[in-house]
Amino acid sequence: MSTSADHDRPDFSFGDNESGSAASHPGGRSVYDRGGAVCVIGAGASGLTAIKNLKEYGFDVDCYERETGVGGAWNWRHDRSPVYASTHLISSKPFTQFPDFLMPDSWPDYPHHSQLLSYLDRYADHFDLRPHIWFGTEVVRVEPVDGHRWDVTTRSTGGYGTERTSRYAAVVVANGHNWSPKLPSYEGLDEFRGQVMHASAYKEATQLRGKRVLVVGAGNTGCDIAVEAGQQAAKCWHSSRRGYWYAPKYVFGRPTDQVNDRVLAMRLPLWLRQWLFHRTLRLTVGDLTRFGLPRPDHKVYETHPIANSQLVYYIGHGAVTPVPEIIQFRSYSVKLSDGQEIEPDLVVFATGYLPRFEFLAPEILGTNADGRPALYLNAFPRRHPTLAVAGLLQPDSGVFPLVHWQTVAIARWLRLRETAPERATSFAARIDTDAGRRFNRAKVKDSSRHWFEIGHVDYLRALQRTLDELETAP
Repeated sequence: MSTSADHDRPDFSFGDNESGSAASHPGGRSVYDRGGAVCVIGAGASGLTAIKNLKEYGFDVDCYERETGVGGAWNWRHDRSPVYASTHLISSKPFTQFPDFLMPDSWPDYPHHSQLLSYLDRYADHFDLRPHIWFGTEVVRVEPVDGHRWDVTTRSTGGYGTERTSRYAAVVVANGHNWSPKLPSYEGLDEFRGQVMHASAYKEATQLRGKRVLVVGAGNTGCDIAVEAGQQAAKCWHSSRRGYWYAPKYVFGRPTDQVNDRVLAMRLPLWLRQWLFHRTLRLTVGDLTRFGLPRPDHKVYETHPIANSQLVYYIGHGAVTPVPEIIQFRSYSVKLSDGQEIEPDLVVFATGYLPRFEFLAPEILGTNADGRPALYLNAFPRRHPTLAVAGLLQPDSGVFPLVHWQTVAIARWLRLRETAPERATSFAARIDTDAGRRFNRAKVKDSSRHWFEIGHVDYLRALQRTLDELETAP
């Protein structure tokens, strides 16, 4: 565990000190009472901005991070990182940077993942966040106790050492939602003799070199891996169940999300924006069915945007072969829905991730049978006003600025409950009524991939109303 800032951390020795006092757990074990401190779980981008904003609102903060450094998903050295060597942003720089800590002007429109990690490192140093982070420490359990407080049990990552329980006034969960692979099931998959891997295990193109590769999944990751396989593999097939709209990263010489945002600022009706986007894609990308890709079964904005300028290029050059969905695996081959049979050496499932909150009982977040939590603003659960989730968003833009303002709202909510509980009552009622509400004018596909899909403008408007409502006196 990193100890670079241990001298600034609270004393957890269970003795008498100024930081807290000993308490007892219903199960009989010792508990260290951290008083009014807030626990943040995870030191990725969402956790870092949560620490920063909670500090600014006067809270003591302890953050637990299972890895040995900050960055979360953007630190590709971490076991749970989905990042691979060639990963770049799919949202452009202005829509990705934190509003109070801008990226360098010299950086490209779509920075590389190594730049994102250095950005988060500098963010942590600039706001002096590291003294609040316990690295190499994973959260085992988070349990509610009387008075809307929480017992948080931790241990060294990997299960080593003894468990320690601390009591907090509030908890902010920022453990990310792109680390637990969603794996499909197919008839005969267990009998397949080739290599099978989830995209979470993909790190660099050498894993594809010289092999016959089948990439399953047409999201942003699946498209990226298919493009790399088209360059490195002996053969590449790209399987998708449905058609998607593949937006280029640049339109009219500008990053696509910047052009889209200007259209949104015009407050055009959804149908007209969809028509304009369809028209633009027809002019820039063309008819996708001509390349062998399936026709989309939905309109633009009804699925998460796919930003990829290279997939159609490599399909057009014969380096990537589009194929339909898989029907069955056999010992050395894969049968597809159109009747053809292919023989890949390697199958890469780019089939996404599922949210996991293993340290929380499912009912605390109102999680349904499929694993989807019910939260207001994708952050606030019913009946637990001192618990919040940060970063559970899948926007049509960059996520960092959204999480910044989301965590400002969390900090304001926690502070308002202390300073003006009567004003907090109406917001608590809204949480109870609107938990699970979606912030997207388009009818988004009802799949796990789109559980947290939001339109960033609709979300920010709702968030601004919340921030105004929760504003506290200086």
